[in-house]
Amino acid sequence: MATYKQISDIANNNILLDQMSVAVAIHADVIRQEAGSVANHANRLIWAKATFSDPVAMASKMQWAVLAQNASATDAQIRAATDATILTAIAAAVDIFATGA
Repeated sequence: MATYKQISDIANNNILLDQMSVAVAIHADVIRQEAGSVANHANRLIWAKATFSDPVAMASKMQWAVLAQNASATDAQIRAATDATILTAIAAAVDIFATGA
């Protein structure tokens, strides 16, 4: 398990933020194409639009939620996260941020 200090160091590392910026943009496009019957769809579309406007800012907002999901992983596992792992974590956190506000 990564220590809180290690997790903080990862959060302050732009490599993860760069990967997350791409992942939020990709997931925003997935949401753009999803059916209107998906739960929270209207708010998810608002989130997607905001994400397309500034994916770096959205990634920055979501970074701690993604790190918290992986708090039981080791420092090395978090740092070695694949694109698919990061995208899955973004997808799992979207509805927390897709509130329509």
